[in-house]
Amino acid sequence: MGKRDKTTRREFITKTGMASAGVALGAASLPASAYERISGANEKINVGFIGIGNRGSQLLEMFMKQPDVNVAAFCDTYEPYMLRDRTKVHPRFLELGGRIPKMGETFPVKPVLYKDFRKLLENKDIDAVCIATPDHWHAIQMIGAVKAGKDVYVEKPLTITLREGRAMVNAQAETKRVVAVGLNRRGSKVYQKLFSEISSGKIGKISVGMAHRIDNMFPDGIGRMKPEDPPADLNWDMWLGPRAYRPFQYNIHPYKFRWWSDYSSQMGNWGVHYMDAIRWMMGETAPVAISNHGGKYFVDDDRTIPDTMQVTFEFKSGAIVTFCTYEASSGNMFRYGELELRGTLGTVNADERGYRIYPSGNGQFQTYKHTLKAEEFNLKDTLQPGESIGDNAGNLIRNFLDCIKSRETPLCPIEEGHRSTSFAHLANIALEVKERLQWDPVNERFTNNEKANTLLHYDYRSPWKL
Repeated sequence: MGKRDKTTRREFITKTGMASAGVALGAASLPASAYERISGANEKINVGFIGIGNRGSQLLEMFMKQPDVNVAAFCDTYEPYMLRDRTKVHPRFLELGGRIPKMGETFPVKPVLYKDFRKLLENKDIDAVCIATPDHWHAIQMIGAVKAGKDVYVEKPLTITLREGRAMVNAQAETKRVVAVGLNRRGSKVYQKLFSEISSGKIGKISVGMAHRIDNMFPDGIGRMKPEDPPADLNWDMWLGPRAYRPFQYNIHPYKFRWWSDYSSQMGNWGVHYMDAIRWMMGETAPVAISNHGGKYFVDDDRTIPDTMQVTFEFKSGAIVTFCTYEASSGNMFRYGELELRGTLGTVNADERGYRIYPSGNGQFQTYKHTLKAEEFNLKDTLQPGESIGDNAGNLIRNFLDCIKSRETPLCPIEEGHRSTSFAHLANIALEVKERLQWDPVNERFTNNEKANTLLHYDYRSPWKL
């Protein structure tokens, strides 16, 4: 880290305490120079957190476990999240139970609080930011962060539109900042090992990849509600940001925005995890054709995304990948795991716990001698004391912090995050236009449907710009 001023720890605590107390009155940004003078923390990285609700709080906990991190600043549109005080959360929000973070953490020095992320980014002593806001905010905040000289850990899905993703890739290339995307399976020892096995040709040439998300929300889903006034300590206009203004509803924020197409989708929320793992394992970058089927048919709620959907992606290689979201039924489609890869020599089922390989047999007219043996790998058998199966995001965070110091490329860099998130946008667009779409992955546009091209982005609400 760079050379710091001579502020004492006592002076710093006094200053930050005053700034934190004054945030509700719009306190200006405060230099975090003295964070490195906490005892034994000379090489610590000052991290600011933008968005500290459900997922943001989970990431905060993982960052706090890292010995070289100082939690320097918080920014959120909901004041109780910034204050880390669950007792101040609106009772109707608390109906979401565990989706509302416990909070109540303690910090060696109180983080500086900001109501506007732009003020946080102006603080030159913050080295890196973690962005865990709703999807429609990621592009504006990430681009602003790298232009302000910050390294960035940004949660999935990377974007709400495809063109945002390319703009983010370009911004990272121009600024040379370290940008890591929270696609957790990139930090998985299971998938890292499986990639090595598949790359060696163990299961032959893969022709089909499949994954699904099944969650029976029948009959009421996220419910039906009417517009109401937001809680006084929620900045609803700021939460909406670049999206068109609409009245507040309790089944949009918090958490349930994932069922509203303006702010997210289940293809984005869950699908990008699986599409990232599958295309990584298969060595594919982007599809050349997409078709999608489904709609809102079975769940009676306010959602604007399908409750039943099945999308197929076709690659230039001839391989196909399917993903389905079934939110009106339950059960599992595979013998094991969360995804399936079907190769000429064998089939793999995998998830974050491990994988199983099933050897192929001969079909009609074939005399080829198959020699592949059934195989099973369980991560729990390889864990060291203190490790857990669910450490994937923690592994990504540790890798991100190491890359801040080394300036190397993280496990899930921005281009990979963009390509995997693109699958969600392509699927959602194909469902809207109800046609088989042909995709040019180099120029990132549809070649057979101009209406689909108009859905690659939207006009931001003033004053926000990409």
